[in-house]
Amino acid sequence: NGNPQNPYCHGIDGVMEAYYRSLKSVQLYGPTNFAPVINHVARYAASIKDGSQYFVLLIITDGVISDMAQTKESIVNVS
Repeated sequence: NGNPQNPYCHGIDGVMEAYYRSLKSVQLYGPTNFAPVINHVARYAASIKDGSQYFVLLIITDGVISDMAQTKESIVNVS
């Protein structure tokens, strides 16, 4: 949602709102390293043990991923 101190969205509508807002404000530049972000979100999601929440990680990219091997490994490890 653009707020690192409170990065929550409420439902699919909140996710879509955050997506559309980010399209207007995100400036893409490199290098693009996804693995650290994927791992951070996965650790945070894993800390919620009661199943009361679900997490969606929306990644917007220009198509150039600088750490492709690490990104693939992270996706496999957290899935």
